[in-house]
Amino acid sequence: MNAPWLTLIGLGEDGSFSAAAQTALDGSEIVYGSARHFDLVPGIFGEKRLWPSPFAKVFEDLAALKGRSVAVLATGDPQWYGIGSSLARHFPSAEMTVFPAPSAFQLAAARLGWAVQECECLSVHGRPVDRLRCHLYPGAHLLVLTSNGHAPHDVAKLLQDEGYGASCMTVLEHLGGEKERIVSGVARAWSEDAADFHTLGIKVVAARGAIIRSRVPGLPDEAFRHDGKMTKQEVRAVTLAALKPYPGGLLWDVGSGCGSVAIEWLRAADRTKAIGLEPHKERRLMAAENASSLGVPHLDLINATAPDGLHGLFEPDAIFIGGGLTADNMVETCLSALKPGGTLVANAVTLESEAVLLNAYQQHGGDLKRLSVQRASAVGGLTGWRPAMPVTQWSFVKS
Repeated sequence: MNAPWLTLIGLGEDGSFSAAAQTALDGSEIVYGSARHFDLVPGIFGEKRLWPSPFAKVFEDLAALKGRSVAVLATGDPQWYGIGSSLARHFPSAEMTVFPAPSAFQLAAARLGWAVQECECLSVHGRPVDRLRCHLYPGAHLLVLTSNGHAPHDVAKLLQDEGYGASCMTVLEHLGGEKERIVSGVARAWSEDAADFHTLGIKVVAARGAIIRSRVPGLPDEAFRHDGKMTKQEVRAVTLAALKPYPGGLLWDVGSGCGSVAIEWLRAADRTKAIGLEPHKERRLMAAENASSLGVPHLDLINATAPDGLHGLFEPDAIFIGGGLTADNMVETCLSALKPGGTLVANAVTLESEAVLLNAYQQHGGDLKRLSVQRASAVGGLTGWRPAMPVTQWSFVKS
């Protein structure tokens, strides 16, 4: 096992860090950080190097220094939305020593008197604020890292749009430093300017008529903009149950349409990813709009037709085939691409595509079912049942 040569040191807003971190810093030949970090920590003995541009070059630079004593300065806890998680993808943990400082989330929770374990700790730093839409519910306590001083205005508008304008927002600037400042207000009347370096606390309050969307799959069809060709609510709920979303899982949504299945996959568990293949531009635009309005703007939509368009994509944990089942080798191509232990679910509404699923079931096994939904509607002056088109569903777990 290689000895640690790379040290990550988390700093407080006042430049504070532990005695053990000071010893490690004093023994470092090279120290990486921002100009702000170097201003906070005087008396560094090693060679000071600012982050390169583009930033991604730092991983190549650090790899070339392997074996020498290198320190990296960071803010707060480097492993919580910090550089530590990025470094961990490039260097073994046995080669790194991490000295975290209290995170912005911990400091903000301490000032607000909130229990961290009961808070949603989120980041929209360099990400669309639309991501917050997925985490709004009555009584939620959100701690949010933002990109700049204008972000609270964007968040306040989002809260009003969703019917949560009565929510209490608190901007906590430069926590733990000489310039610490805390200001609170109501979202619908938010007018405060904020420093770029702040954490945002939100106590979510729902007004009458607020949009409350469960993250359990099965959103109403009206939650999506669509052209009529979509996986409907009840069938979608069964489909997601068969796909089994879990944190970090990647879904391929083949024939994504308005994106309803991929969007519900992304909402169902944290850190999920989804790639939607949709050759029709107008449907991709609808899917992108739906993804943003439902809090998952990171849905990756590709202008491609399966199965040819599947080549070169990241290996999926689950695949949903909602369209194109009758294309040559569609099922076999998807099964070949699927990770061991992964799940494939395919829905059919035509006799031709149903025949494909029957053949797949006979060849591979799995689970074949037919789903039928009837909805009550007016029949003259009375009420009767109107059946929707039945859906045949095949699901299969790859061994």
